[in-house]
Amino acid sequence: MIESITITGVATYDKTTPESLKDLSKINFLYGSNGTGKTTISRIVADETGFPTCKVDWVNGVKIKTLVYNRDFVSKNFDQSPALKGVFTLGEGNIDAINKINSAKQKLEEVENDIASRTKTLQGDDGNGGKKGELNLLEEKFKESCWTAYTKHKASKISEAFEGFRDKKEKFKNKILTENTSNSAVLKNLSDLEKTAESIFGTNPVIENLLPIIEEEITKHESNPILKKKVIGKDDVDIAAMIKKLGSSDWVREGKSFYENSEGKCPFCQQSVNESFSKSLNEYFDEAFEVDNKAIDDLNTNYKTDSARFQQTLASLLASPSKFLNAEKLKTEKELLDLIISNNTQKLILKKKEPSQSLELESASNVLKEIEKLISETNAAISKHNETVNNLANERTALKSQIWKYLIEQWLRSELDSYIKEKTDLDKAVSSIEEQIKNKKKEAAEKSAEIHKLEKDVTSIQPTIDEINRLLKSFGFHSFALGKAEDNIHYKLIRPDGIDAKETLSEGEKTFVTFLYFYHLLQGSESSTGISENRVVVFDDPVSSLDSDILFVVSNLIKEIFTKIKNKEGYIKQVFVMTHNVYFHKEVSFCRYNYKSDKSSLKEATFWIVRKMDSISKLEKYDTNPISTSYNLLWAEVRKVPKGSLTIQNTLRRILENYFKILGGHDFDALCSKFEGNDKVICQSLTSWVQDGSHYANDDLYISITDTTIEVYLRVFKEIFEKTGHLNHYKMMMGSDYIEHSSLTN
Repeated sequence: MIESITITGVATYDKTTPESLKDLSKINFLYGSNGTGKTTISRIVADETGFPTCKVDWVNGVKIKTLVYNRDFVSKNFDQSPALKGVFTLGEGNIDAINKINSAKQKLEEVENDIASRTKTLQGDDGNGGKKGELNLLEEKFKESCWTAYTKHKASKISEAFEGFRDKKEKFKNKILTENTSNSAVLKNLSDLEKTAESIFGTNPVIENLLPIIEEEITKHESNPILKKKVIGKDDVDIAAMIKKLGSSDWVREGKSFYENSEGKCPFCQQSVNESFSKSLNEYFDEAFEVDNKAIDDLNTNYKTDSARFQQTLASLLASPSKFLNAEKLKTEKELLDLIISNNTQKLILKKKEPSQSLELESASNVLKEIEKLISETNAAISKHNETVNNLANERTALKSQIWKYLIEQWLRSELDSYIKEKTDLDKAVSSIEEQIKNKKKEAAEKSAEIHKLEKDVTSIQPTIDEINRLLKSFGFHSFALGKAEDNIHYKLIRPDGIDAKETLSEGEKTFVTFLYFYHLLQGSESSTGISENRVVVFDDPVSSLDSDILFVVSNLIKEIFTKIKNKEGYIKQVFVMTHNVYFHKEVSFCRYNYKSDKSSLKEATFWIVRKMDSISKLEKYDTNPISTSYNLLWAEVRKVPKGSLTIQNTLRRILENYFKILGGHDFDALCSKFEGNDKVICQSLTSWVQDGSHYANDDLYISITDTTIEVYLRVFKEIFEKTGHLNHYKMMMGSDYIEHSSLTN
């Protein structure tokens, strides 16, 4: 059975605001003028796949066969088709086969009910409950727990680990579940994780250059033997003893340069110096002396060069220090080294001036060792940093794993364990129910196949021919009948002389015979199987082009279906009746099973009006039948107690006019001749208005009505319906006020 129909963006229905038929019952009435959108609804029911913007919801999600009578059906089966497809029905003679089919059908319905029950347990009434609903609630609850853990850390130093999982709760929850099963990282506390994250996350680190390894050349000069050597002249020269005694080697050496420019005179006393003195002086400062002096000069030069280069290197390191270098300590050590080098430089200058002096340079060894240690430590830190940078992807992966591990163990362990246990139980329950439903569906398919096989053996199209022809004759259609086509699986319409009648039928005849064909199709199938399938039926304006007599026939045939639905007989489970004809609507929607009951509206029915407002179709639901016309109000006056003696005659006349104008073809003169005396006059006063079709006063037939004659008037009024064969309509309109009057005479 259909639970609801949602319509959007089709025909005259709005594209943005859906219209819905909700909480539908077994029987549903839709009233609306032509062009308001009723046929669109019937087409959606007939083939919902052709309307992707619309939706048909079925009870328990179980879709059943749909049969729709609308102008599409008439066109397809009468206008376009050369012959009507045969309607297969069960032959009444094969009782055993029919009993087997009914038994199998009952078993199939039990299985389908079982499937529906298990489906309800699985997903609830609305598809969002049951075990799956519990599972969804569990997932939602755990998802919120995961998201709470995230929000507590989303602004922390470890938040980069959540990159790629911050945008959706579902994705974050799934990541937690994945990490719970695969994460084997060591659990660390938050402070350690944050400290590591500062260097691993943050700004992307780059490779740092190592500090240059400085070749230290300074200390080797400190042990040069020339420093302690007293550089003096040759001992075996005649002036050597005097120079040595006076210790004036450095003074003499200095004065020698003056002597060489004094043209043989002593530069101090200006006395002429003999040649032997000059020779002795040159012999005293011999080649060995010059070699030692050169060694002193070289030491001086090399010390300055090596120390300056070392100092320059240190200055460069301090000018742009590495972030791993202890620049303050290096600066201190450099300042100390600069002082030592300065002092040693002065000593070397003195040695050069006075080579005969023995001296010792201040050692820079300890300072240089500290500097070397600083550089070594810095390079070690740089190497470790560079190793981390080179292995950054692995380092980040490891850190992220540790962060997810922390989040799971420190924030979600209790909720996670509870979630896993409950989910395991629910998954088992869902899986078990789904397997049961699968097996039941298999059983239903097997039972359905069994029914089809049984139906195929005992079905025939002949019973439908016989029944339709019987109905045609009973309602005065004698000029044509239904017959079996030559292929024995189609029908044809033939005249009594055997000529094909299909093309010469009137519009009313075509409509009625097509309706009868559809009506019998409801009891059978266009093939030899599927006869006992459950079905939903739609009647869309079935009385178009029909005479008023046939209108009541159609309404009664449809009401027979209502009765079967009420009594749970047959395979029709739900009916939709759509019409623009107010009289047909009133006739077909009045379907009481006990005319003496207190209620006159059909039980288990819904009532709708389809309206078009501003070219947009709208659906409105009513708790009771909304079609209440002036005709109903007239009958309400008849049912009212006490009845107005001044208005009752006019009320009865207007009822007869409204009703019998629809029917037409009644000879009321002949009818009134069946009454005698005052009853005949009353009949004439009531029916003349109907025949004349005008609203003049009919004074010559007007009879003053007193309280004592109202009952007689009402009896004649009722007998008019009885004598014209429309007593049922009288009963329907009188409802619980209907009384079986005994015959009254004047």
